[in-house]
Amino acid sequence: MNNVMVLDPLPQSRDLSKIVRFSKIIVPIIGLVSVVGIVILGLSIATLVKVDTRIHSVDSIETKPTINTKTLSRSLGSVLAESIRIDEVMSYLNELQRIANASNNTRAINTVGFNKTLDFIFNYLTANTNYKVNRQYFFVRDFALVSDPIFSSTIDGVTKTYNYSTDHSVADFYHVKYSTSINQRTNAELSVIPNVGCTDADWQNAKPSPHGRIVLVKRGICLFRDKSILAEKYKAAAVLLYNDGASPDRVAPIEISLAQNNSIPALFLSFTVGQALATAAQDSSKNARVQLVINTKNLPDFPVGNICADTPTGNVTQTIVIGSHSDSVPAGPGINDNGSGSAANLALAVALARLFRTPTYPKYKYRVRFCWWGAEEVGLLGTDYHVAQAKISTVVGERLSDYLINLNYDMLGSPNYFFGIYDGRTAKNDTPAQALPGSNKITDLYKEWFIQQNLPWDYTDFSGRSDYGPFLAEGIVAGGLFSGADDTKTKEQRDRYDQILGQGLGGIPEIIHDPCYHKACDSIQNINVQGYEKMIQAAAYALEFLGKQENLEGWLYPNSRSHRLKVRSY
Repeated sequence: MNNVMVLDPLPQSRDLSKIVRFSKIIVPIIGLVSVVGIVILGLSIATLVKVDTRIHSVDSIETKPTINTKTLSRSLGSVLAESIRIDEVMSYLNELQRIANASNNTRAINTVGFNKTLDFIFNYLTANTNYKVNRQYFFVRDFALVSDPIFSSTIDGVTKTYNYSTDHSVADFYHVKYSTSINQRTNAELSVIPNVGCTDADWQNAKPSPHGRIVLVKRGICLFRDKSILAEKYKAAAVLLYNDGASPDRVAPIEISLAQNNSIPALFLSFTVGQALATAAQDSSKNARVQLVINTKNLPDFPVGNICADTPTGNVTQTIVIGSHSDSVPAGPGINDNGSGSAANLALAVALARLFRTPTYPKYKYRVRFCWWGAEEVGLLGTDYHVAQAKISTVVGERLSDYLINLNYDMLGSPNYFFGIYDGRTAKNDTPAQALPGSNKITDLYKEWFIQQNLPWDYTDFSGRSDYGPFLAEGIVAGGLFSGADDTKTKEQRDRYDQILGQGLGGIPEIIHDPCYHKACDSIQNINVQGYEKMIQAAAYALEFLGKQENLEGWLYPNSRSHRLKVRSY
């Protein structure tokens, strides 16, 4: 996921009993996984499920099982779901961890770790499936600071210079990737944008007008790049984004990225600094002013790859796209974000290939395209590029009109997880209408599976913050699952999960779903295998359900194909 969070220290006395109770979770994985429980990692606390790497190594999967689909249990409602081997999925995650270990603890774009991740996925698909596997490269703009940015304020005649540091826990502010330069060494007036700056009305109602001024915008609701686009539209001189202080975990400044074509200077402030400035700026007697200096430069563009693997059968003009992003953030190995989605996607692809080789499992009428997107963490760039190319393609099977649906899997193994289902009803207002009925059906499809399995579930926001966004924006039905990032598990949620799963199995309230989100500790120990396995099974169930539909397009697009193509003409 392409939002970031820094976790403040947890009051230890408050949660000791909760930690003890939660550490009793036992995760059965065919007898191969041992449970380590809960540990405190610096400023965070996470459920750790440790997997024996000697058992769960890619090399240990020497033979492919012979599958008799007639004898598989139907308790999961899906042959594909029953055929998923969680030990095999964990072996993929262990391989990603080994790649990160050998690559400065990261798999971010423009690193050896990312390139080795692509090689692993490509080679494993080539060796274990008969799919057509392709790489698609695009170029990404690189960015660097020439010097540390400088930021100060003058309020009531008192000048304060704020601290810039790569250690977010002590920083007052942090730089923003793809910010442009500014040299504002004289005091400049501020304009506070109402609400969170996600609508034209917010900017139009700002007093004073943002035109020519440095604007303060609080975190929330929409993407940071959407806020910056509005800042450019209303001709602000620079934008100071700041954390929302909604919880102790949302106070420190965070690392964010704006669009590659951003043309406005930007910094990200802590909640403490941002709120103090906003309060002072709205009181004219305080005469609040700021100075800022940001000196940036562009580095040479570098290539980033997408991988897509197509089933050899199925109608190429009616394609099901299963996607996940393959890159991590620079700060860590990204085993949950998004190794968990990448490994789940790989497991689905391999399991389906095995089933298609059996005589008892019917092949789908529709081509399935499994994709691993690059550069999600810097703004959904891989999917943006793929969708843009598909819009102009005239090759049958490569056109955007050949895509029926995109299912997205980004973070499925969060330690303090919830079973999150993208809620089609929360799609952005400008989402093309033809995508909404089918997206809502996909929401219900996942929900019904969790209910059938007597598992808890929750809706999660569907505003386009992950790689389904570019597809949905073009009118393609989308959906997916999400186990949580930097949002806090509520007491109500914990109690509900405890009631359904069993006492002590519902997680820890008032802790974020993944305390290692976008941090160095997002390692193989950051996966809750119990929750992860259920999410993969739900993904497999959904794929098989769609693949077995007699008229999938009619089910997803009730207004008929001709109407859909007319609406989506380019």
